[in-house]
Amino acid sequence: MFFRTALFSALAGMTLGASAFASVEVGQPAPDFSLTGADGKTHSLADYRGQIVVLEWNNPDCPFVKKHYGGNMQKQQAQAVASGVVWLTINSGAPGKQGHLTAESARAYMADTSAKQSAYLFDPDGKTGHAYGARTTPHMFVVDADGKLRYAGGIDSVASADKDDIADATQFVPLALSELAAGKPVSTTRSEPYGCSVKYGG
Repeated sequence: MFFRTALFSALAGMTLGASAFASVEVGQPAPDFSLTGADGKTHSLADYRGQIVVLEWNNPDCPFVKKHYGGNMQKQQAQAVASGVVWLTINSGAPGKQGHLTAESARAYMADTSAKQSAYLFDPDGKTGHAYGARTTPHMFVVDADGKLRYAGGIDSVASADKDDIADATQFVPLALSELAAGKPVSTTRSEPYGCSVKYGG
């Protein structure tokens, strides 16, 4: 317990919660974007109208991202994609900043972690990240088939970098996806995101 508390305290300077979610509001249309992916293709949110979309902000060097890429994130990605959900991982790290990836390094990262997302996208100027108010890695958003934002916040309910906490945490994205699939309102539409601050430029 002491180690976990000390670790989290040491990382606290890297984290940034979101008391406000910028201009994006749950229940309103999610901001559209067009970003280049590690696959060399351009991906726009509008391309996926009619499908549920998960947006995951990523920094592979962040301890909180590493925690969830120990298996939890890949499990959620695989289950979502298998059910027809589009899962887009977005890297808003500016060139020269921690966690910034090239297309080649992103493909290597996906292979090394056995990631299961639909696409890994680059937002080097941070415009998409700022449009969504993405503040941490990870920071999660769920967009419904009509293009409306239905969830914005943390990946789960326990703000720590300790992978042992995952089993006891509420996983907000699978919960939202299951409720949307059942035609039910999303019960938790917002939560406090936690993780490393997104390494925007400027």
